[in-house]
Amino acid sequence: MKMRKTLSHNMLIAELYEQLKFPVKPADLKKRIESLIDRDYMERDKDNSNQYNYVA
Repeated sequence: MKMRKTLSHNMLIAELYEQLKFPVKPADLKKRIESLIDRDYMERDKDNSNQYNYVA
């Protein structure tokens, strides 16, 4: 996320599954993404809710 600055939801999920070395549930990924948004590491794009922007 740091390198690209902007990713779509599908690209972010695909990237996470590729990099994680352990099985993970989609619901867990959603919680972690929401947690990053709450802590101001990421934000949803104002024009496209399916897009995330890196903030930190």
